[in-house]
Amino acid sequence: MTLLHLIDRDRRMLPAFQQALARIDDGSYGWCDETGEPIGLQRLLLSPTTALSVEAKQRRELLERHMSHA
Repeated sequence: MTLLHLIDRDRRMLPAFQQALARIDDGSYGWCDETGEPIGLQRLLLSPTTALSVEAKQRRELLERHMSHA
């Protein structure tokens, strides 16, 4: 990756990091926005800005695929 690509990626990720910090502040970090269940530690380590559990993310992606083919 070129430096410009890295800068652009960081710029696009900034809102996600800000949202994750806000979730830390309000105590909702680590909890799925859709189910209210805990997000697994491994998922948070791999994707620290996530707000969905693996299961909720899979359901959302399945629904999006279904809707795009309809």
